Amino acid sequence: MHKMKILLLEDEQAIAETIIYAFESDGFSVSHVNTCQAAEQRLRNEAFDFGIFDVGLPDGTGFDLCKEVRTFSQIPILFLTARAEEIDRVVGLEIGGDDYVTKPFSPRELVARVKAILRRTNMAPEQSTPPEATTGFTHNAQKCLFLFHGKNLELTKAEYQLLRALHSQPERVFNRDQLLTEISDDYGAAMDRVIDAHVKAIRAKLRNAGAPDLIETRRGLGYAYNPAVL
Repeated sequence: MHKMKILLLEDEQAIAETIIYAFESDGFSVSHVNTCQAAEQRLRNEAFDFGIFDVGLPDGTGFDLCKEVRTFSQIPILFLTARAEEIDRVVGLEIGGDDYVTKPFSPRELVARVKAILRRTNMAPEQSTPPEATTGFTHNAQKCLFLFHGKNLELTKAEYQLLRALHSQPERVFNRDQLLTEISDDYGAAMDRVIDAHVKAIRAKLRNAGAPDLIETRRGLGYAYNPAVL
């Protein structure tokens, strides 16, 4: 069985050892680095399933590293920091992070949070789904891409997460609250229109790729993925 690989960026050795022990006891494989430069090199050259980044580091911040990583990878990222200000949490999520944990923290809670994110992002061991029948519509889970006859839809992170959730359970109706949790745990008071806007953008990108409208609107209920139109 594939062992999930985590890259841990933490410059405090005692904290790193505690985290490594907690995750390896739960069946994960953890690689530890203590600088942003080393983390970026590892992420560019190796395949990881998850990144845990300390925010304050000797050669930069976990936020800066996250922005750089998002130019070439969509792996889930969780931030560790001693700062609890709401603005820091918001910034971390807006630049592409998936969660934020303030020190001191429980290692068991950290493991639980990572597992929850992995479940939500479908990063558990899986193969890319093949083209549906011979329709040409393809989901490449490892590269986080949807393609139609080889043409990348070029979805944003939130659009990809939303379409992936719908695609994972054809014809199931998701309400807007359920879809909000698929694209973020921290939307707070976000309005339903957030989901409507993302669906509109996905539909436009499907049209641009020559694909049919695969998202069915169920009035008063939500949205569903409809493979029958392919």
